[in-house]
Amino acid sequence: MNLAKVLGTVVSSRKEPAIEGLKLLILGVAGPDGALTGTTVVAADAVGAGEGEYVLYAAGSSARQTVATDGKPVDATVMAIVDSWEIGGEDRYKKGRDD
Repeated sequence: MNLAKVLGTVVSSRKEPAIEGLKLLILGVAGPDGALTGTTVVAADAVGAGEGEYVLYAAGSSARQTVATDGKPVDATVMAIVDSWEIGGEDRYKKGRDD
C-alpha cells in the first residue's frame, strides 16, 4: 500500500469496455509527512474518494483485488480513505484538521 493525495479526476469518453463505470483519479504520491514527492499515478477508485483527500492505494496485481476491479485491467486502485496517521507517537495528519 502507498500513501497519496487525490489531486483530481480523469475523464475519458472512449475506453476499454472492461473499465466502463470506474472512476479514475489522479494521485500525488506522498511521503510520511504528507508532502507530495512529485510522482503521480492514475488509479481506479474503489472507495469513493474525493479531491484533496489522502488515500491508500495498491499497485500491480494487488490493484485487482477489490470488488470494483476484480478481473479488470488496472494497475493502481484506491483502497482506503485515510482518517489519520502518526509516526513515533506523534500525530502527523488528522482528516479535517490539515486538509
